[in-house]
Amino acid sequence: MSNRIDALAHSNRLRLLPPGQKTGFAITLLLLALVSPPPVQLLISLWLVVWTVGYAGIPAGTYLPMLLPPMGFAVTSLPAIVINGVANDAFAGVHSDVWRGLSQPVAGWTLYISKLGLGQALVLLTRSLAATSALFFLLLTTPFSELIQVLRKLAVPPLLLDLMVYVYGFIFTLWAIVDQIAIAQHARSGYTSWRRSLRSLGLLVGQLLERSLASYRGLAIGLAARGFQGDLRVVSCVQHRRPSTRLQAEAITGCVLLGVLSIGLDR
Repeated sequence: MSNRIDALAHSNRLRLLPPGQKTGFAITLLLLALVSPPPVQLLISLWLVVWTVGYAGIPAGTYLPMLLPPMGFAVTSLPAIVINGVANDAFAGVHSDVWRGLSQPVAGWTLYISKLGLGQALVLLTRSLAATSALFFLLLTTPFSELIQVLRKLAVPPLLLDLMVYVYGFIFTLWAIVDQIAIAQHARSGYTSWRRSLRSLGLLVGQLLERSLASYRGLAIGLAARGFQGDLRVVSCVQHRRPSTRLQAEAITGCVLLGVLSIGLDR
């Protein structure tokens, strides 16, 4: 998946637009997603589908499954928000917060579905979806090397940029290692039963740790051999087009309308 994402970032239809334009658009929508009400957050998510799948040409079969893991993490946190518990003698004080009378006494406590919790869960899901969509738009339309250049122009500390480059590179390395080990284990029937699957998974984790440390040592030796002075320089030879007037106007108009709608709904 990591190689697929990097390939799409270099071959999508918005590839030649200035990276600063795409970064500014994504950051603006990310900020709107963090402060706007749920209806606006849903509109942001749908609008980004148009930009990512429609304008950039990212296959829907790649984009939509990418949203599932982060949304899955958000969903797993919902029970802790939606389900509340109080002592039986204090239940009368929260009776108005019980959603449709759904409650259950358990060992001196009463568990119930909270109306306030449901509202918070809705905000969490829509905000997570909108923010994730904004970040995925930037990830799928702008190569990482160009993002680093934009961040360098924004005076982000060099140490943080170097760490980002290292982590991004290790994502590909670790993914390739996992893929190679998993293929070898499947070829040896390593996942034919529950017990063998657990054993194969343990071996995979152990080999991943060992090989990742070896890869890190090799990287450190290579950097030292090339006279690394504590600052990685990332260059790009791609000639970008001038900012698209139509897309720029659409982006500005859409962001303004979403901001006005957010203010109107908050009143």
